[in-house]
Amino acid sequence: MKFYSWNVNGIRAAQKKGFLDWLHSEKPDVLSVQETKAHPDQLGEELKNPDGYHTYFVSAEKKGYSGVALYSRVEPDDIQLGLGIEKFDSEGRTIIAHYGDLVFMSAYFPNGSRDHSRVPYKMEYKDEFLKYANNLRADGKQVVFAGDINTAHNEIDLARPKQNQKTTGFLREERDWIDKVVEEGYIDIYRDLNPDQEGAYSWWSYRGGARAKNVGWRIDMFFISPDVRDQVETAEIHADVMGSDHCPISLSLKD
Repeated sequence: MKFYSWNVNGIRAAQKKGFLDWLHSEKPDVLSVQETKAHPDQLGEELKNPDGYHTYFVSAEKKGYSGVALYSRVEPDDIQLGLGIEKFDSEGRTIIAHYGDLVFMSAYFPNGSRDHSRVPYKMEYKDEFLKYANNLRADGKQVVFAGDINTAHNEIDLARPKQNQKTTGFLREERDWIDKVVEEGYIDIYRDLNPDQEGAYSWWSYRGGARAKNVGWRIDMFFISPDVRDQVETAEIHADVMGSDHCPISLSLKD
């Protein structure tokens, strides 16, 4: 079973850049999409209901902002749209899908804003998200969560760590949350499989030819609960796939 996650930075814009061609060529079993920036009624049928997929959308109340979607070949046993907390759900950030004993949490984590004004909101979302994941584990569920985490964990995860110590996405308090996630047993599976891999990024600024120079950040991640580790086959970053300022990432599990 192959899971993908991709921040498309506007799903309608991504469609014009070949999103559907990629979807039908790659054929992910489950695809988590972030930053759709659209309501379902703004999408054409082939984007809203592509052949072979069950689709779910959570949109922000604000037009052209945030939003997440899930494309799944297998119909989930249960689906939850949002965390059940209005201040986060109104921004369209979370979809939770149950597949037997495994629960997949798809999320677009908030950006802290250049002036750091949204960092408290971001940290509150992170805490509530982790609390939800931990409750699932307490109920005996295996947990996989993925998406645009909007935080690079360690210096190896961005090209210019020294210059970004005071930039949201690499603030100590943001990184401390990932430390907490790891301390509670979750595994950043790409880094677990590639502990020393430098230059592995999933987002690049549109400015200054950053992608061509590979001046990027690894802020899109898959985390798994420890009971999923033995099922892992691969975890990859698909930096060659264009269409957004982010690239897709994937996780393959034994069926």
